[in-house]
Amino acid sequence: MGLLDMIGPVMVGPSSSHTAGACRLALLARHLLGEKPRRVEFGLHGSFAKTGKGHGTHLALTAGVLGLRPDDERLKESLALAEAEGVEVVFKEVELGDVHPNTVRMVLEGERERLVVTGSSLGGGLVRIFDLDGFEVRITGSAPTLVIRNVDTPGVVARVARVLADDEVNIAHLTVSRKKRGGEAMMSLEMDRPLSDKPLEYLAYLSYILWVRQIPPVMD
Repeated sequence: MGLLDMIGPVMVGPSSSHTAGACRLALLARHLLGEKPRRVEFGLHGSFAKTGKGHGTHLALTAGVLGLRPDDERLKESLALAEAEGVEVVFKEVELGDVHPNTVRMVLEGERERLVVTGSSLGGGLVRIFDLDGFEVRITGSAPTLVIRNVDTPGVVARVARVLADDEVNIAHLTVSRKKRGGEAMMSLEMDRPLSDKPLEYLAYLSYILWVRQIPPVMD
């Protein structure tokens, strides 16, 4: 355990969970979308809904989808920045069931993509995205992460693992989820280092892979 684990992240306050964590969740969602969002709807659950405004959660979430980090002083002006950039931001209170009280469901719409991303701020600035368009994922922002949406075809996981191995990239954690056999599936892979450009392009080229996102760490 290091000093920052005890005193929390470098951030624009006041709260590591409601401010820094919220910003990191939205920043990860922006990376997943892969483009500038045109519209974002934040569904705030539990403590995020009840005390979010007082802790700057609305500002932090907006800053994250604009690509800002928790220590960026512009976080306090994020709503005005979003308006200036033509990004529509909507906040709603939602009930998401038996999940962490600091949970948000983000619906992001860009020019090409629409994603529904759900994640929780776990305290001390730690976060976890656990649902992406109804698929189980594990994205913590603590390591480079590869997220792949694919057709549920035999051998896909093995092929992806081989591509990473050939690039000498080690898998730290792998999550695989599907809605039905032979339908669409999703995998998230936390890695020791980012995958190189050529292997990444190769994966995107494969006919049974629908899209690929490489997500950088957001915990530094």
